[in-house]
Amino acid sequence: MRIPIVLFLLTTFLVDSCGHSEKPANLFEIQLEGRKKQFQNGQNIGIAIKNKKEKDIKKVTYFLDNKELDVENGKISLDVATLGSKRLKAKVDYEERSVEVEKKVRILAKNPPEVYTYRILNTYPHDKKAFTQGLEFHGDTLFESTGNPNNASKSILRKFNFETGEIYKEIDLDKSDFGEGLTLINGKVIQLTWRSGIGYIYNQSNLEKTASFSYGKSKEGWGLCNDGKIIYKSDGTEKIWKLDPETLAEQSYIETVTNKSIFNKANELEYANGKIYANVWQKESMMIIDPKTGAIEGVINFGGLKDKVEQHASVDVLNGVAYHHGRNTFFVTGKNWNKLFEVEILKK
Repeated sequence: MRIPIVLFLLTTFLVDSCGHSEKPANLFEIQLEGRKKQFQNGQNIGIAIKNKKEKDIKKVTYFLDNKELDVENGKISLDVATLGSKRLKAKVDYEERSVEVEKKVRILAKNPPEVYTYRILNTYPHDKKAFTQGLEFHGDTLFESTGNPNNASKSILRKFNFETGEIYKEIDLDKSDFGEGLTLINGKVIQLTWRSGIGYIYNQSNLEKTASFSYGKSKEGWGLCNDGKIIYKSDGTEKIWKLDPETLAEQSYIETVTNKSIFNKANELEYANGKIYANVWQKESMMIIDPKTGAIEGVINFGGLKDKVEQHASVDVLNGVAYHHGRNTFFVTGKNWNKLFEVEILKK
């Protein structure tokens, strides 16, 4: 009789253990109003817990961005500081246990982007051999970083007179490095490379290389800009990373979103008047981004600008934006364009 009793006890133990260790997702599920996964920031939506095994639920607490949400009449407000992909969590207290379940959601901007156009104020010469990747002013001196498409030539870093095109100083990058965006801060030039996973730091006055740095979670280097306290870095995804200006470590990021979708085309960057201006990769347009939330607040249509430059075999897309603080105007060019345009941005 001992063997059947032992088997009975062992079976009971295993069943009980399996019950206790059952995955939370097999017990509960977060259900959202309309079964949607995309919502606009600040939107109130209905929420509930699906009790798959009819457990005795004592309490449910919801969290978004690790902030506890208030539930009123079965609804929560999806109000976040930064937009984009999020994990909505529910802590479910049931019987004598507690588990957490999650649901992926997207929090989008409240309003659609406003539409802008441009007016050309002045036109200046630009090196048509320059595959422009980064552009930024210091006073009247324009700094430029270029890539080396098809490894036909070396990438370069230069500073020059924007009115005449006279080059003050120019250095070559190693042929293995594809130069990308740049920014100027605290007497330094910070330059990215595309897929090398490394960036370079130069003395702003003589372009002497002083150090290098490695990327963190961002795998590629695209555009750079700064607001004097934070460096912003695009990487070819929907993320714009916030870097420490001293260590260049990635501290956090925003995601670029409209009221309808998450957008992943931010290329060359410029910071002006509290906003990030970003070339849209492979498009004749530019985004105006809120650096706090990631909301794309405006889109500038630069259609027709490319038609005004010399048409040759290597001419490529719009890329390169620099804000001149003394003139309160933007300067834009493109890859292998022979002209640099000073423009005024106008609401359409």
